Amino acid sequence: MQASEIIKYLEELAPPSLQESYDNSGLLVGDSQTEVSGIMVSLDCTEDVIDDALSQGCNLIVSHHPIVFGGLKRFNGNNYVERTVIKAIKNNVLLYAIHTNLDNVSEGVNQKIAEKLGLLSTKILAPKKQLLKKVVTYCPTNRAENVRNAMFEAGAGSIGNYDLCSFNTDGTGTFRGKENTTPFVGNKGEIHAESEVRIESIVPDFKVKSVLSAMRKAHPYEEVAFDVYPMENIWKEVGSGMVGDLPQEIDALEFLKSLKTTMKTDCVRYTLPHKTNVKRIAVCGGAGSFLLGNALGAKADVFITGDYKYHQFFDAENRIIIADIGHYESEQFTIDLLAEKLAHKFPIFVPRLTRVKTNPINYL
Repeated sequence: MQASEIIKYLEELAPPSLQESYDNSGLLVGDSQTEVSGIMVSLDCTEDVIDDALSQGCNLIVSHHPIVFGGLKRFNGNNYVERTVIKAIKNNVLLYAIHTNLDNVSEGVNQKIAEKLGLLSTKILAPKKQLLKKVVTYCPTNRAENVRNAMFEAGAGSIGNYDLCSFNTDGTGTFRGKENTTPFVGNKGEIHAESEVRIESIVPDFKVKSVLSAMRKAHPYEEVAFDVYPMENIWKEVGSGMVGDLPQEIDALEFLKSLKTTMKTDCVRYTLPHKTNVKRIAVCGGAGSFLLGNALGAKADVFITGDYKYHQFFDAENRIIIADIGHYESEQFTIDLLAEKLAHKFPIFVPRLTRVKTNPINYL
C-alpha cells in the first residue's frame, strides 16, 4: 500500500486545514508514493524513534508533534531536528505529523482524554467559527434530487448529528443561450423560463472545492449558476479542548489523586479546591492555559491541561481547580488513538507503538 492511501485517511480524520496557523502538520519527509512496509505511531519524532521504527520494519512514522515547526536553512546535523530529518532521509523513512488538526476534531486528542476520565455528554470547549460556507445552486426541478445527492456525497449538508441537510425553494429561472451554446432546455437565441429549485447547503470550508466539482458533474446545465457565502456560524464539532461530566460527583481531592493514576503522571500541580465535590471537567491536551476562560464559561469544576506557568495559576481565583498534569502526560494516549484508528481502517497493518519514551521531562 502506498503512503498516499494512509495519508488520505489521516487527512479525512483530521483535515490539515483545521490546524492552527503556527502548526506544520502533514507529510514532512518522504514521497507519498512510497510503498509502506509498516507504520509506527509516536507522540514525538526523534532519532531514537526512527531507530525503533527501523528495528520493527516500519518506514512510516505518524507522530502527533511535528519534528519541524519552522523552516530549516541547513542540514548539518547541528541539532536534534536536523539529525532526525537527515536520518529519516538516509533510511527512506517517511515522517507524517498530525498535530493541532487532531486536537481540533471531536474524535481527536481531547476526546481520548475524556474517554480515559470517563466523561459523559462531552462537547468541544471552544468551538471555532468562520470555517463553514453556504453553497447555493439552482437547477431544473426534475434534476434537483440528483444534484443534492451529489453535493451530499461530496461532504455538504452535515449539521451536528444530522446529515443530508438542505433548504430548497421553488422558483423560476430565465436565460437565453447564445450562438455557440447547446441548452439543456429551451432553444439557443430564445429567452427561456424554467421551473427550478434553489438548493442551499452547509459545507466545511475545506470541502467547498469538492462539493462544487460534484455539483457541476451532476448538474444538467452547460453553465451552472451558484453562490458561495461565508458564514459566522460556530462549528460545534471543531475547536479546542473538551468538557464533560463525571458519572457522579466525587470529592475534589479524591478526583485529583485518581487523576494521577488514570493519566499515568508522576506529578499533578493544582490550585486549592474551591468546592468539596467536583463533577464537570474541562480538558485540553498539551498547553491549554488559553482556554481557562472557556472552562469557566462552561462552569467546569476542574480544568486539566499542561504547561501552566507559575503566575497563571493565580487566574483560578478560587473559581475553578487548575490541574497541570504535564504536556507529555496529557497527550500520551494520542498514540493509542492513532493506532486504533489506523488498525481499524487498514487491518493489513498492525501499527507499532514506539517503545521510546520521548518525554524530555523527568521527575524524582
